[in-house]
Amino acid sequence: MVTATNVEATAVNTIGWLSSGSRSIVVPVYQRQYRWDIGACEQLLSDIRAVADLDDSRMHFLGSVLSSSGAEGQDLVLIDGQQRLTTLMLLAAALQHTVRGHDDDLAASLTRLLVSPSDPTRTRLRPHRAWAEKFEAVVFAQAENGIGSRFADNYSFFRSQISLAEAPRIWRGLQKLEHVAITLGPGANAQQIFESLNSTGEPLRDHELIHNYVLMGLSHAEQREIEEGFWLPLEENTDEAIAAFWRHYLVQRTGREIAPGQRAVYDVFRQLFPRLDIPALREVAEEWRVYSELYRTLLSPRTHADPALASRLAGLSTFGSALHPLLLRALYDHRRGATSDDELRDTLQLAETLSFRRAVVSVSMDRIVPRLCRARDEGHEALREAIARVTPSDERIRVALKFSPLPHPTFVLARLAGLDSAEGYDVDHIAPVVPGEAWTGGDGRVWAALSEDEQNSHRALSETLGNLALLEEERAATVFDAGFPAKRDAYAGSRVPQTREIADTAVWSTAAVSARSAHLADAVVRTWARPDLGPIDDDGLTPILDAVRRRGWPRGWQREWSYVEYRGEHWEVPDARYLFNRIFKRLWADARPAVVAFSERNGGPVYTEASWTGDWDALDEGHHLYMGWDYSYMLGAVQGVLEEAGIAPEVFVKYSYIGEAMQEIAGR
Repeated sequence: MVTATNVEATAVNTIGWLSSGSRSIVVPVYQRQYRWDIGACEQLLSDIRAVADLDDSRMHFLGSVLSSSGAEGQDLVLIDGQQRLTTLMLLAAALQHTVRGHDDDLAASLTRLLVSPSDPTRTRLRPHRAWAEKFEAVVFAQAENGIGSRFADNYSFFRSQISLAEAPRIWRGLQKLEHVAITLGPGANAQQIFESLNSTGEPLRDHELIHNYVLMGLSHAEQREIEEGFWLPLEENTDEAIAAFWRHYLVQRTGREIAPGQRAVYDVFRQLFPRLDIPALREVAEEWRVYSELYRTLLSPRTHADPALASRLAGLSTFGSALHPLLLRALYDHRRGATSDDELRDTLQLAETLSFRRAVVSVSMDRIVPRLCRARDEGHEALREAIARVTPSDERIRVALKFSPLPHPTFVLARLAGLDSAEGYDVDHIAPVVPGEAWTGGDGRVWAALSEDEQNSHRALSETLGNLALLEEERAATVFDAGFPAKRDAYAGSRVPQTREIADTAVWSTAAVSARSAHLADAVVRTWARPDLGPIDDDGLTPILDAVRRRGWPRGWQREWSYVEYRGEHWEVPDARYLFNRIFKRLWADARPAVVAFSERNGGPVYTEASWTGDWDALDEGHHLYMGWDYSYMLGAVQGVLEEAGIAPEVFVKYSYIGEAMQEIAGR
């Protein structure tokens, strides 16, 4: 066998590899800054806990670590793996500081991992010199030097999560980490090897990561069972829409928005299903398969066995996939007998009304679907009330129909006419969008003779409801761009009642358009009737549970919100950090048991003492609020403690111009 001469790769125990010998591990100056945030740390800690609970034969693989020998043959120069190893060292430091004074043997083992054997004033891992001082200050628990760094943020997260009682479990999990150590000789091309490890091929997409996660660790027979019995049918049902399926399934399952971003769907999946042994996997995979069949119905609604439901689902498909999470849940509950036929029909009607009315007034469906899914969990009446709250009023609809272009005109006019399908029909503009000079409305004047203001008025109303007629295709072809007198004869013979009525109009003018818009608006608000179940949220408020949790501290976060509505109070609160502080202080006064229960279950953010160096705020003499979390954790803690207190539905945020821009940028 011919072996490589400049590359050595060995599978190693990670903690043993880091602790052995007298070498240090040096991060070269060309490496990027340390960027892992609390979300990534949370996942690592979850993985360590999971593997700690498995038998001794089960290990957790971290991937590969690429290094080369230093100039003097002692230190290792870290080429790839900085983010993972730095985070492991911060976790080890948090564990060491937790057990110090309680478990001398474990503390000593962690010291060998953390501290350079040749220089006890230095850490074994040496980051870029520009931020090495901050890293070492955190590892050695020095007072102020590390505050305000990503090192301190992540160390504080680990410190808050690891109790003295859990320390042996975390240490057991750490000792079960493995990686492939790739060491380069002097003749190896480090950059080429780094690029081949990190840049070849396309990154795995969310559904591919989910697939690997589900099957990894199963025996070959179990993998075949899940793949053939559940996953392949799921792929066949969802086809090219499999990524959207997983997003919509998880939104309805969690009742929370999933922020845009690479791996966002996969991360939510792992949080929802942290461990999947084969018995649990069989049960939940059957659920996924059933949901995928229902998703196929949403993609091809006319395939539904019930013609009336097929027609309603086809109508809903006109408005896109925004409501798919809610519709999936409604269909699933109906299939398993949890809801009646009448409730399902009412849900679909309400969904269509909501979609249509918001389209008419040009209001997006952003950030409302998770709240509807949460309401659905509380029962059908709660869902009706939630939909009514975000459905525009009759007054807004009438105004929009009079002056704004009608969305989805073929669908709308067909529904008004009582048609199951618009097949065989076209929408005719009674006054053409761009009339020829000889076009006439029937008053003896041609288009060229109208004043500029009259022409502009016609153009402004050309796409509105009053100027649109549903007409059989063969008739529409004969009157395209014809003057109104010629169109009246074609309209008079139409099978569509609303089109035949136009023939009774002598002259087609802007006044006639407005009158017809008002007349048809009556039918519109009856056909898509809003439930009269309380107030309407027309001011764009977003429930706090639907506020977007962002990784890190993205640009603009300090002015993301215009204000916050807290149980009827108006708070000038521009950002998550400010809100975090105010909510916890307010609930400490009003609902202290909820704060205590939430904090005990989540390892913070309230502690009986300021146990480590960082940014703290006192709640009282014996309790302290840690303020060093990142954006996602702070907002998540706000959402969680408000749910714990039972008042989350009474708290809303109003996104500012900057906040809306952040949404658009994130969605690209």
